[in-house]
Amino acid sequence: MSSDLPLVGVRPDAGERTPARRRKAGNRKVSRLTSRDKVVLGIMVAIPTLIELLLVWLPTGLSIGLSFTKWNGLALSNIRNAGLSNYSFVVHDYPPFWPAVRHNIIWLLFLGFIATPIGLLLAVLLDQKIKGSRIYQSIFFTPVMLSLVLVGVIWQLVYSRDNGILNHLLGTSGKSNAIDWFGDSNVNLWAALVAATWRHAGYIMILYLAGLKGVDPSLREAAAIDGASAVQTFFRVVFPAMRPINIVIVVITIIESLRAFDIVYVINRGTNGLELISALVIQNLVGEGQIIGLGSALAVILLVISLVPIIFYLVRTFRKES
Repeated sequence: MSSDLPLVGVRPDAGERTPARRRKAGNRKVSRLTSRDKVVLGIMVAIPTLIELLLVWLPTGLSIGLSFTKWNGLALSNIRNAGLSNYSFVVHDYPPFWPAVRHNIIWLLFLGFIATPIGLLLAVLLDQKIKGSRIYQSIFFTPVMLSLVLVGVIWQLVYSRDNGILNHLLGTSGKSNAIDWFGDSNVNLWAALVAATWRHAGYIMILYLAGLKGVDPSLREAAAIDGASAVQTFFRVVFPAMRPINIVIVVITIIESLRAFDIVYVINRGTNGLELISALVIQNLVGEGQIIGLGSALAVILLVISLVPIIFYLVRTFRKES
């Protein structure tokens, strides 16, 4: 009998195809979803999507629509079409708008060039594996867990003219020359920025600590072998290696500066030198003198400005992935 004839019941290519077919069969079994799985996944996707639509996108759409109207917030029959008049009024005839824009820019610069470097410095120091590092991390991160309203209340105790800790340390507490840190329009913005920095620096510290942990140790070793000092290693090797974290922090800082509201609203409702765009939105949407159309126009302007860094970050992220 010729040895070239195949064995009965065995395909000639069985040894080649059987493992591949088994892998394909295994993959099909793993990827196949039962009806119950599809229902569960559908519910898990549908509920967050519905919540997002109801609580975010629906109010956003309504705000955009109301920004082109004149309405006092009472009867729906009082809604009148206003076109672009609300936006024109905000830009040309609304006195607090441009001071609020200037204050938001100052807020951004302060967080970007003072608060963020402080957070970076804290992260670098705590990354040195010093004794009690976890305790220090908890201490510096505690303000992040507090709401900005509570942060404002705490700093009111610090800045109080008559009983504040700061005036007590300066020896002016209860005297005529005591500084009214939150009441004086010349200094209250900077006082509020110090309070915001207290919270923002801890947040940045945690982000940079995570970034430092992700840097390949071999990069530092190579820099040390080449004779680089610790400062040179950080700025020329470690910091550039954290570029993704740096981009995230830049975006977060911009958004934080734009959405700043709680502290100034607790202090004096965003008036007397503490005007911010977010505070102007609430002033026009809530209260007796509410002007829904004007407040909605301010909210849309703030939304458009906020979308710029978000879109920039998403474009860079998706471009990197592609």
